[in-house]
Amino acid sequence: MNSPATNAPLTRSGTPPYAWLCVGLLWVVWLLNYLDRQVIFSVFPLLQAELKLTPVQLGLISTAFLWVYAVAGPFAGYFADRFGCKRMIVVSLAVWSAVTWLTGQARTLSELLAARALMGISEACYLPAALALIAAWHSEKTRAKATGLHYSGGYLGMIIGGGLGGWMAQHYGWRAAFLILGSIGVAYSFVLAFTLRDRKREQSITRSSSQSFLSAARSVFQLPGYPSMFAVFASISVGNWIVYTWLPLYLFERFGMGLDKAGFTATFYLQAGSFAGILIGGAVADRWVLHNPRGRLLTQAIGLAAAAPFLFLSGFTSSVALLTVGMAIFGFGRGIYDANCMPALCQIAPETLRGTGFGMFNFIGPFTGGIVAAGAGALKSSIGIGGSLEIAGVLVAMSALVLARVSPGIPVNIQRRSL
Repeated sequence: MNSPATNAPLTRSGTPPYAWLCVGLLWVVWLLNYLDRQVIFSVFPLLQAELKLTPVQLGLISTAFLWVYAVAGPFAGYFADRFGCKRMIVVSLAVWSAVTWLTGQARTLSELLAARALMGISEACYLPAALALIAAWHSEKTRAKATGLHYSGGYLGMIIGGGLGGWMAQHYGWRAAFLILGSIGVAYSFVLAFTLRDRKREQSITRSSSQSFLSAARSVFQLPGYPSMFAVFASISVGNWIVYTWLPLYLFERFGMGLDKAGFTATFYLQAGSFAGILIGGAVADRWVLHNPRGRLLTQAIGLAAAAPFLFLSGFTSSVALLTVGMAIFGFGRGIYDANCMPALCQIAPETLRGTGFGMFNFIGPFTGGIVAAGAGALKSSIGIGGSLEIAGVLVAMSALVLARVSPGIPVNIQRRSL
């Protein structure tokens, strides 16, 4: 039977064909998102030399992005729920790409911080809208696989961003990558304007989405299990942003790597592991949840339990080989977690609250990450970056225990005929 919302033919899994095209279109956007935000971390040594920056000021470059991104996140999710996902996605891409181009023109720390803050606002508008759109097009049978494939664009973006940023900085200066990436993003926003489309909602659902932001936020926190998911998202962000912000410099200073090798090593193994994690974690959870309502959350908990000790290992080892293994396995567990964040939220949240719910995640995660990015810089002279990685490993282990105890009840949209 065709979907009543679209009257489109369905694939054998019961999914409209456009649902996978939507994932492909958004995959490119998420790739550009992480290329644009990640490339700056690979040029930290050159920024430090040219602009005479301290470690704390380097941390503030990340914090300026993260805190603005965090504050904008809940509102961006709410507006996607109320006004449509496509509009938010296209505008977000166009604006952050223009800001990426402007980053390459920065001449002072103040200009650089302003550009990163503007990027935080514009990029915050993307992810809640994108994941809500993917969830609207996909059912429980394919939702985590689709979400995971979308996330793989970001993982590849981090790999390319780290390697490309270091390589271009070493050969052409640190500004070149920002100018090129910004131009590509603006051009692709025009492509999305003609190819991306929202999935139509039922009229009753559309009317119910007119509640105020505060009412929507209150409704989200009343959902069963949401406060625990919210806290875990914050904890995972601690590990993520220590790695994203400081690992290239950690490899440059502790292991004597060049900029290009440090940028590649800091991203490739982590994201390769994450890519494997999203594929396996998405497939396992999509199948498990059809038989056990807690299947998605248990899949996430298992992934984090596997990741925690290897993040801790990465903080104290003096072996490059062990550090790369630790990053790969941490990435694997994190990929399992990532693939199931929005699908797990869909189990407890109606369609009109999903953007807002993930927007709240996008508040607490980057806000916590911003504190940690600056804090790790301030603590660099005492416990070192390695000590910060060890603390993050402990927090990830605690997060696994929290998720293992969450019970969301029976998923809203499981189709029993698919069992």
